[in-house]
Amino acid sequence: QVQLVESGGGSVQAGGSLRLSCVASTYTTTSKCMGWFRQAPGEEREGVAHIAAFGQTSYAHTVQGRFTISKDNAKNTLYLQMNSLKPEDTAMYYCAARAGGICATITSQYNSWGQGTQVTVSS
Repeated sequence: QVQLVESGGGSVQAGGSLRLSCVASTYTTTSKCMGWFRQAPGEEREGVAHIAAFGQTSYAHTVQGRFTISKDNAKNTLYLQMNSLKPEDTAMYYCAARAGGICATITSQYNSWGQGTQVTVSS
């Protein structure tokens, strides 16, 4: 089973930035699609950004142009750089891994999850 540990969440004012990190078990980022998801209270978990094993990325329309997903295969670490944060970005953010390198955008296609890291954006 893939082990995932997120960090980097916190509280920030609107317009600020945060960088989330997800440390994965060995070889995970080189062989699997990785994704960031978020869930606000009372809402469904939604896909935020995804990166395939070969590096292709995709983003939710709500974060396009503000968030950047990247990875360091040597460190088996996934990142999410979040700029120009808005109050509506407030949520618990989860790192996830899917079997196989091609990405999917729905939660049911991911079988490994981190514990989550809270991001709170105040106006």
